Amino acid sequence: MAESNEQLRAVGLICSLKPSPAESSSALIVDHVFETLRAQGVQCEAVRCVDYNIAPGVEADMGDSDQWPQIRQKVLDADILLLSTPTWVGHASSVAQRVLERLDAELSNKDDQGRPAMAGKVAIVAVVGNEDGAHKITADLFQSLNDVGFTIPSQGSTYWNGPAMGSTDYKDLDEVPEGTASTNATVARNAAHLARALRHAEYPPYE
Repeated sequence: MAESNEQLRAVGLICSLKPSPAESSSALIVDHVFETLRAQGVQCEAVRCVDYNIAPGVEADMGDSDQWPQIRQKVLDADILLLSTPTWVGHASSVAQRVLERLDAELSNKDDQGRPAMAGKVAIVAVVGNEDGAHKITADLFQSLNDVGFTIPSQGSTYWNGPAMGSTDYKDLDEVPEGTASTNATVARNAAHLARALRHAEYPPYE
């Protein structure tokens, strides 16, 4: 159960290359992390980014038909960001890279005490794929998210890799392996715990 009655909010940005309603392993692992977050009293919303027109660029709003501002507002309203990506040619998806590029605009978004707007928010990561690369992808995502201002919890990432040279996806599994299922839950619990801590004890003002 949740540690208090406070309602935290989480948004999962699914960086699959597959638009809705296609099945997606990146979406499924978000669902699995959300199960524990909801049990912790967290309100959860998933966004499949490829369903939106996210314009290239590093501004908060690129104008015209850019739909990133809709997603950005969800991130600003959330306490926890879960970034989920498949592994393609050993790297995060191009969609995940574009999300990071758009989040770069938040470096100049400060509160009235000089802190980054994202400084009070928690970021966690999920990676799926049937090839190696999860640790490297996690490291790259965490570095970028931390630069923007997000706080990374202890054991804040989860992943699943299929057998080398295989073709099985996370969504094809009859049952999630115990190690992955346990890690999904740990990531969610740690994220909720840290988000509550940050809500009660903000970072000091920047000088």
